Amino acid sequence: MSAIELFKTRRTQYALNNTLPVSQEAVVQLVQTAVREAPSSFNSQSSRVVILFGAAHQKLWNDLTVEALRPHVSAEQLATTAQKLANFAAGAGTVLFFEDRNVIEGLQEKFALYADKFPEFSAHSAGMAQFAVWTALAEAKIGASLQHYNPLVDDAVRSTWNLPESWVLNAQMPFGGHAGAIGEKSYMDDAQRFRVFEA
Repeated sequence: MSAIELFKTRRTQYALNNTLPVSQEAVVQLVQTAVREAPSSFNSQSSRVVILFGAAHQKLWNDLTVEALRPHVSAEQLATTAQKLANFAAGAGTVLFFEDRNVIEGLQEKFALYADKFPEFSAHSAGMAQFAVWTALAEAKIGASLQHYNPLVDDAVRSTWNLPESWVLNAQMPFGGHAGAIGEKSYMDDAQRFRVFEA
């Protein structure tokens, strides 16, 4: 399958189950390889990843995220959101994506001319790592979506799994077997997005 065809297989899947078409070990290897091979500015390799399975995965969605949201939303909103979170918890696992602030600050010191840009460069690296993992999961016929419950869950995630203070959470990717069809993706008109010039 070509790279473009692989990109087309990557879609948001909210309907997950905990039956994977490959082993947990294979998923870990896939995620590690995808992140390792994703590009980063100045070859900073600033991305950090935590992979949760089983009870740890369920704790993230059923406990930590629900409790982090509770003070910020109404009871009615929480009930609706809790159902969405339960769909994530029904999956097989979650990839947590972080960027290491120590790496970014080190680059800011070493290359002062670009100091104000390194947080932006870090965000680029993070996005590429996330896209690489998501596409690799799709190739393995694993459903996934990209979520952003940070910064609400940051402290709870860090303390629960004893992670370094310098690791800044920027996305969560629940994954699992496909428990339903994936909706069609709509596209805006190309003329609104692309321009080509020859001179």
